[in-house]
Amino acid sequence: MHPFLQVPSISCLIRWPKQNIFRLIVQHWTETTYTDEANYDLKTRRIDEFHWEVLYRDVLKNFKEAKSLVSGLPDVQANKIATIELYEIYTYYVLVTSFGDIPYTEALDIDVLNPVFDKQDVVFNDLIDRLDNNVLSKFVEDEVGFSASEDIVYNGDIAQWKKFANSLKLQMGMMLADSDPAKAETVVSSAVASGVFTSASDDMKIAFESAAPYTNPVYAALVLSGRDDYVPTNTIVDMMGSLNDPRRDDYFTQHNGEYVGGIPGKLNSFPNFSHVSDKIGKDPTLEAPLLTYYDVEFLLAEAVERGFITGDAETHYNNAVTASINYWGGTDAEAAGYLGQASVAYSTAPGDYKQKLGTQKWLALYNRGFESWTEWRRLDYPLLTAPEDAETTNGQPPYRLTYPDVELTLNEVNIKAAITSIGGDELETKLFWDKN
Repeated sequence: MHPFLQVPSISCLIRWPKQNIFRLIVQHWTETTYTDEANYDLKTRRIDEFHWEVLYRDVLKNFKEAKSLVSGLPDVQANKIATIELYEIYTYYVLVTSFGDIPYTEALDIDVLNPVFDKQDVVFNDLIDRLDNNVLSKFVEDEVGFSASEDIVYNGDIAQWKKFANSLKLQMGMMLADSDPAKAETVVSSAVASGVFTSASDDMKIAFESAAPYTNPVYAALVLSGRDDYVPTNTIVDMMGSLNDPRRDDYFTQHNGEYVGGIPGKLNSFPNFSHVSDKIGKDPTLEAPLLTYYDVEFLLAEAVERGFITGDAETHYNNAVTASINYWGGTDAEAAGYLGQASVAYSTAPGDYKQKLGTQKWLALYNRGFESWTEWRRLDYPLLTAPEDAETTNGQPPYRLTYPDVELTLNEVNIKAAITSIGGDELETKLFWDKN
């Protein structure tokens, strides 16, 4: 495995739930031993600081060094630089959609000890420009990049990397749909025309190994830790039960012949509830998807509804739900039966397109906490109620992560300017793209 492509950013998004609480934020899981994180307490175990430091110190710094090393090779090829650039863009995308204003133009410069925080919308739009100018325009499909043995995602297939870049561009374009619909339409239509994912074989996902420390971090948390800290919530268990969702046995175990979820934010007794399925919890090699075909189909359905592209929203919706069910080992027949229910069918499911898509996407994004959190914030569905003891004051899960306290100590002037810029360093502060 090439060191440039070991991608520590992946582990940041799927690592131990005590360090990554997105599954708890979106109420896919809740806790049994402690309740701090399920109640959105980011400070006790420095959740916000860990997220910040890993992405800047361990991820972006490594990619910067990798790009420097690759640029110095005598046989340097544009595809290698573009691949690393794409990883950098993705990492900054995670940071800016987590916090808001962030260090960007002055980040990673060893001579700048107190970097300014760039405005979140400026950073976000620059990342889209970088996708166009530094990645998509630089990839050359008939030339090699990292070799098949070095590239743990697409085995050196540049055409696949271009599809991922376009699919990420589609996702980022849709993030602007409420804040800047004209820009969103331009970005989305350009990405679709250039070529996004068209099947599950295009999925961007990272493989893991069977032996520590290279196992899937969820396996490390649920098995290697020897602890029983998490159960699925009644929020998702009950909804899937009401919809006769065929993925229930892929997501959860049964308790006394039934699916029983814990109460978010409460101290739930582990033996009394369903648990995370063996498929998810006991496979050390379980892959980690960052962007999938079913994600793209959900986005395309929404893009049609918003008038950004032509097509049939219901077809894309059906494709997305079917692809998710198939991803978890289900069948086309199971998907057809599920979609045939009035409560699920696009023409009859409750609510407007945001509710239909948001609800089904939240179900499909189980075990993908960050992506689920981002889409919940953007679409506002399903309706989630914060636990009684939650740190938020608006009765809902957080809209952002708070800045780490260490920045207030080391970079006080610039972080205070950022706090003013975004409207307050609060869990309830909405980011620039989150308008509804």
